[in-house]
Amino acid sequence: MSVDISIVSKIIDETGTGAEMAIPILQKIQDHYRYLPMEALEEVCRHSDITPSQLYGVATFYSQFRLKPVGEVIIKVCHGTACHVGRADTLTEALEDALQIKDGETTPDMKFTIESVACVGCCSLAPVVVIGTDTYAKVSPKKLVETIKEYS
Repeated sequence: MSVDISIVSKIIDETGTGAEMAIPILQKIQDHYRYLPMEALEEVCRHSDITPSQLYGVATFYSQFRLKPVGEVIIKVCHGTACHVGRADTLTEALEDALQIKDGETTPDMKFTIESVACVGCCSLAPVVVIGTDTYAKVSPKKLVETIKEYS
């Protein structure tokens, strides 16, 4: 899959070329593409002072960065202690069944990605699911499946 990398030079121009700018550059690239295409990373290295090993090291160290394409809507199922006790596993299973993908995968139409996360910081509302930027508290599997239909 070919990626238009024309935005990368603009990002570098706006952000800077030093190695200390690796995180902001990667964040802006990911904001644009929703992940970090290898072609874009190579372009950063060609037009900045950041070496490939530095850039790849940052991109793989921080969990905020993605090296694979993700869906338009990311569904994060909290599996922290409170949510685990609140049966978060049944929420993940309901999503997997409804979307016909596994945790960590993206639907073939690139609409949804399911992610299990360690904590979203809403323990008193467990179990919690974040769909895009919307947070849903005390979710049941049935209600969750109904809710994701609203995002289709």
